[in-house]
Amino acid sequence: MTAPEPIAFRRSANPTVGVEWELAFVDRSTRDLANAADDLFDLVAQRAPEHAAQIHRELLRNTVELVTGVCTTVGEAMDDLGRSLDVVRGLADEIGVDLFGAGTHPFAGWSAQQLTPGPRYAELIERTQWWGRQMLIWGVHVHVGISERDRVLPILSAFLRYYPHLLALSASSPMWSGQSTGYASNRAMMFQQLPTAGLPFQFDHWNEFERFVADQRTTGIIDHLNEIRWDIRPVPQLGTIEVRVCDGVSNRRELAGLAALTHALIVDLDRRLTAGEDLPHMAPWLVQENKWRAARYGLDAIVIQDGDCSERLVTEDLAELLVRLAPVAESLGCADELASVADIIAHGASYQRQQRVFAETGDLTAVVDSVVAELA
Repeated sequence: MTAPEPIAFRRSANPTVGVEWELAFVDRSTRDLANAADDLFDLVAQRAPEHAAQIHRELLRNTVELVTGVCTTVGEAMDDLGRSLDVVRGLADEIGVDLFGAGTHPFAGWSAQQLTPGPRYAELIERTQWWGRQMLIWGVHVHVGISERDRVLPILSAFLRYYPHLLALSASSPMWSGQSTGYASNRAMMFQQLPTAGLPFQFDHWNEFERFVADQRTTGIIDHLNEIRWDIRPVPQLGTIEVRVCDGVSNRRELAGLAALTHALIVDLDRRLTAGEDLPHMAPWLVQENKWRAARYGLDAIVIQDGDCSERLVTEDLAELLVRLAPVAESLGCADELASVADIIAHGASYQRQQRVFAETGDLTAVVDSVVAELA
């Protein structure tokens, strides 16, 4: 067997942070999704070309993605996103749409959604067919810079222990196509239907990852590394680990808290590795069960904590985790943002707030109104 082609990892000298925030367009009268991307991006090109690098198209024309540059702190990333958000909000106002931040839309139908032109997206839909067309989902991605290639996979595997914590906190997709799904995060269940999405494989050594990528390319599963759509993945060209666990987020305060928790968790694992600790990791079947539990039950999930199958309510584990990570967050300049995560637990995650609105009104458009209002 020939050796796989080496994959160079671009080292990050510092534990930088970057955030990608997907938002949907909704019509102001019907509250349905609006295929408004073409109009918005025309205005970006005309009125705000200096912001074009931070405002991206996505698979469907009902979506815009705000992307930060390489930041040193979560606060810097939030300021970066805030500037892009102000631009997009103003332009969206001109074309008569609002911005909606959640993992799914409560009642929109897939057949009315238009694909963004381009061979990459066309090929994805051609290959995945019905499942690809169902991807009316939005999320948040957080990149954290890693100093050495050989630290990436141990940190990634150990981070999976905290997968359900992030998913439960961010869960914002309880409704789908006009129905309550019974899941806090229906997005997590939907996205894993794509052939290269879902939980990552756990590798011990970088050459095993290189072999995996070589097999994927040889068999035509992928052409490019970014077509590996794992929930947590290495991004060699940026020198980061990208965490793609979270549902779409409706407001900047919660987004900052989730970004801070992600940043602090990865840096904590990196420092433990530096101190000589052999980072623990959980068996894939336990990680998979934890993902399902968090998607199904959200903040009421009882999660598996270790290889001995100890279990605990996720909110109890989070309370201790926030205390333990506080010094790490302080050193990273995101102590206030990390502390705000406790407010999500106290006041309810987005899926719970949406469910309350629907229980009170019986109106799915009122649910959309409530999510839009949170961003405003």
